[in-house]
Amino acid sequence: MADQMKSDRPPPGPAEAISDHFELLAVMGRDFAATLDIEDTVARALARITRHLNAAGGALFLLDEDGATLTCQACYGATEITGLTIEAGQGIVGRCVNNNAGEIIGEVEDDPDFLQSVDQKTGFTTRSILCAPMSVKDQRIGAIELVNKQDAEGMFTPDDLHLLQALSSSAALAILNARMAEAMVAHERVRRELELAAEIQRSLLPQAGGEDYPVHGVNVPARMVSGDFYDIFPLDDGRICFNLADVSGKGMNAALLMAKTASLYRCLGKTMHQPGTLLAQINAEICETATRGMFVTMVGGVYDPATGVVRLANAGHEPPLYRDARGGFTEVPAAAPPLGVSPLLSSQEDFPETELKLDGGTLYIFTDGVTEGYLENGGEMTAEGFKELINANASLTVAERLAAVVGRIDRGDGALRDDITVLAIEDKGQMKNRKTESNAADALSKGLIHLDDHGDEPIEGERLIKIKFLSLPTRLKLVRGAVAEAVKLCGCGTDVTRDVVIAVDEACQNVIRHAYQGAPDGEVVLEVRREDDQVVILLRDFARAVDVKKIKPRDLDDLRPGG
Repeated sequence: MADQMKSDRPPPGPAEAISDHFELLAVMGRDFAATLDIEDTVARALARITRHLNAAGGALFLLDEDGATLTCQACYGATEITGLTIEAGQGIVGRCVNNNAGEIIGEVEDDPDFLQSVDQKTGFTTRSILCAPMSVKDQRIGAIELVNKQDAEGMFTPDDLHLLQALSSSAALAILNARMAEAMVAHERVRRELELAAEIQRSLLPQAGGEDYPVHGVNVPARMVSGDFYDIFPLDDGRICFNLADVSGKGMNAALLMAKTASLYRCLGKTMHQPGTLLAQINAEICETATRGMFVTMVGGVYDPATGVVRLANAGHEPPLYRDARGGFTEVPAAAPPLGVSPLLSSQEDFPETELKLDGGTLYIFTDGVTEGYLENGGEMTAEGFKELINANASLTVAERLAAVVGRIDRGDGALRDDITVLAIEDKGQMKNRKTESNAADALSKGLIHLDDHGDEPIEGERLIKIKFLSLPTRLKLVRGAVAEAVKLCGCGTDVTRDVVIAVDEACQNVIRHAYQGAPDGEVVLEVRREDDQVVILLRDFARAVDVKKIKPRDLDDLRPGG
């Protein structure tokens, strides 16, 4: 009704027209500022513009991100062409956008760029067109096109074009601001998601062991999330399971595949102690579910601190470097393709394994982010450079050596070229223990030994043995042999000796499992002595004391499996 009354009024004078123009600009500005729902806002703005300029219809076209097509985002009036898509250089509207200039077309039939197919499709007859581009500086966004001026002449005027250009510029700025705000919200959401993903990834990495722990690792992501990972965890028998891997590709897909592979290895590795079998099992799972074209290079293995032996399998990864005690290096090349490449390598066909006796040396496993990392001079680290760096820092602890490697790689503009991950298995600290055990075994076979003397006060009777050993299950073989020799020396028969050995072994296992909670560096002291016609066995640990009030006793006749 209001529109009808407006059309019945005489045309406004110049001052009134200018006032109406400013009012329209103000209303559109308030609409654009009030909401980020740009689709609804531009549709209402187009309706106001079409009515204000007294056109039969209007359409607002937006240019796609690639600048290849124009799509009708909003439509008002006699025809409905919302969703219509044309090539960026097609039609009068395409020409207007390409030239970034407004146009008045009095007789569209005389214009070679006029798209008659639109009228043929809609049944509408277009006589005249007014078109103005939407742009902010040199950034083209689209155009507003009005058709068929509804007055006596039926023609758009230069004043109409000037006004439409002003209105189009206002709409263009609002659309650009809305897009920037939407992009900022999306960027912030992605940033928060990446921070959460990075935190989850960090939680998957193992806790650093003490300086005496034989296996150390370091991971430095090039971006917020990493496609590299490593893991270290102890086995019940005292050996240490480890792995290091690099997932192909970057971004969230690589991070998700990394998390899956790491979880599979830790879960299966606690019961599957053959590296070749374990990698084959993981390969079968990745081949079945991984995104096509993605794969994982991995080195996985088991290290026995008691013997210094590493047993590993290499699935398409960078060759690990073994540095012997004299400073020489030996490569351990891959003998199988990466995980996720060939489904033929299944759990029925194990990956090849390599056994390596460290003998006081160190095994280094790393990703290509190390050897291909840039140095300050612009060159790459390379495997030879890595060897030189390790030899130059041989006197440092293994953790300090790894820090030296990471510190040598140049960050350039603040970002690494690739993720950096290094794992080191050092045997130097274990050689003394193995030598002591060997000497102790020799002494036990000959007679009495005293491996440890804490300066205790004199003890009545004859001390047969006193041994100090680490809380490792692998040490119990030595303990059993020592106890058996001492008990036999006291004249005990085979059956009694066997029962005593079983009892001592059970007690030692309880100390390792419950007192030290499986920690490999706890101390246990075992003493066997003879007092008159009795054999006395003393077992001492140095773990944290327990609250005896919280321990519920059990009747000794209540026998249970393993008790």
